[in-house]
Amino acid sequence: MPDLPSPVDGGRVLADLNALRAIGAYKTGVHKPTFSDAHMRSLNWLVQHLPAADLTAEIDGIGNVVARSNKAGPKLLAGSHLESQNYAGWLDGPLGVIYALEAARCINPGAAIQGAVEVACWCDEEGHFGQFLGSRSYIDDVSEAEIDAARDRSSDRTMRQALADAGLSGRPRATAERGRHIGYIEAHIEQGDRLEKSNLKIGVVTSIVGIWQDRISFVGEQNHAGTTRMAIRRDAGLALAKFCVAIDEAFPKICGERTVWTTGRITLDPGAPSIIPGRAEMLFQMRDDDPAVIDRLEQALQSMAADATAKGPCSVTVERIRTGAPAMMDAKFLEAIDGASTRFAASKSVRMPSGAGHDAQILAQIMPAGMLFVPSIGGISHHWNENTADADIVTGAEVFVEACRQLLARAG
Repeated sequence: MPDLPSPVDGGRVLADLNALRAIGAYKTGVHKPTFSDAHMRSLNWLVQHLPAADLTAEIDGIGNVVARSNKAGPKLLAGSHLESQNYAGWLDGPLGVIYALEAARCINPGAAIQGAVEVACWCDEEGHFGQFLGSRSYIDDVSEAEIDAARDRSSDRTMRQALADAGLSGRPRATAERGRHIGYIEAHIEQGDRLEKSNLKIGVVTSIVGIWQDRISFVGEQNHAGTTRMAIRRDAGLALAKFCVAIDEAFPKICGERTVWTTGRITLDPGAPSIIPGRAEMLFQMRDDDPAVIDRLEQALQSMAADATAKGPCSVTVERIRTGAPAMMDAKFLEAIDGASTRFAASKSVRMPSGAGHDAQILAQIMPAGMLFVPSIGGISHHWNENTADADIVTGAEVFVEACRQLLARAG
């Protein structure tokens, strides 16, 4: 009898996800900010379960877990993250880690497939301290100075202090051994409703959008809210509101098919009910997988700001504060996920871009990468009501493991 690969154990996958859900539980979701006790307990849970997949690892100096196998043959890297947004969902991140663990448990111990799946858990994908710090550290794109400067966006605690509190100070940071892996594969909930609305089971991710962010500032004149005539006011808050409306009128005429934009934060200075704001600021984000579309929108923003400044009564400036190039997923990975979907998801799959950022876009800078989605109930994510049907979770695991098998078999 040949030494066949082990089949996916759907009950085990669900049990693992629910075990992680119990750590830092909040309502029907979790609260696991980066380096919190719940996050660290989750990382230790993973480290303790890796030997069952013939893997070894420890938490590194930035909070990553990157497991290694001694099995001969090609190596495929797979994973996601275990921290969460504040008071958010239980599957965003852990789904990809547990799928990777299950693939390693099914593939690594046997001899039917040469090579192994190596599990990765990246720290701070959710951006509590910075942008993709864990996966960027792995590709050697995070300096010690950046870690020195990083602070928790919720508590303002320094990252250095957080690392010390978590017992990680002084540990080396794992970095990629170039050429070791044939690529990286990640699974995630869709975080949208396209799959559910279309009665599909798998999204085969073709690209991950770039994220661009601008700081748009408005300068007027602070004055008394009761004694300053409306005709002479230079209200920066009102100028901001009108600019938001102007964006929503202009952008649909020049954007791409899948472009999205969001005004995520507005601040008024001084922000008092009896004072006309003299300054206002908005953080404005655009996402698309075509940089040419973003360039067109950015030019429009600059033109709108210049026009608003010329007309008055407030001056408007646009400052780019984040640039994130999109990442294209590798054709061989798309083919493997397509093939696995045909076998385990009755071909109920669709190729689609990712509108959210993921660690796969960072790993794609140094190796081929691929990604798959499973449906999100109601399209809800970043909320404790985030959920996916158990049957869809198991189907996703079967497709993911089969894609890993195909990729390793072709590389062996």
